[in-house]
Amino acid sequence: MPNSSSSGPPMAASPLTRAVLEIDEYASGLGWDRPARLFALVDTAQLRTQEPGLAGQLGLDDDKAGAPLTPIEQDEIPPGTPLDEFLGTIAWPDAVAGCALTVERQMLPASAEASVPEGLDDAALTKWVAAHPARQEVRMTVAVLRDGARESALRLREKDSPTEVLTGSDLVPGLAEALSATFES
Repeated sequence: MPNSSSSGPPMAASPLTRAVLEIDEYASGLGWDRPARLFALVDTAQLRTQEPGLAGQLGLDDDKAGAPLTPIEQDEIPPGTPLDEFLGTIAWPDAVAGCALTVERQMLPASAEASVPEGLDDAALTKWVAAHPARQEVRMTVAVLRDGARESALRLREKDSPTEVLTGSDLVPGLAEALSATFES
């Protein structure tokens, strides 16, 4: 994944927010209907020092280049593997400061939640939501750091624009918890 440049995401308040927006922009460039993507977040200065070859491949060999955190895309998540099961298999090396995941989901507005039929299993509920006329497709990018910091970005497919990305630390708490658990020994 290329590092942010002047055409990248806007300067953000924190390095984690900046990394989330960089990943969101990258995922947006790939288009919709993509599988979930997992990223390691590494300290850029540390990467330059400890892995100069990799830093050069990522365009980070200039001390002035880049953000404090560099997202590095990981191998593809195996198709058909439930996300929670996959995340339960991850153990990050000490050099990884955090991680991020981008995933697409369908959601309903709060007004439609009252009409959800009772007793549906996960597969039936997914099918019901997919057929609902008020459903919206959303891409969620969630990142966590070892120290517990969290950030998220949400982008609706119908408002697919960098100016229409919602950010916040508690937008997807369940996914943030699952990512944080990948740092527990």
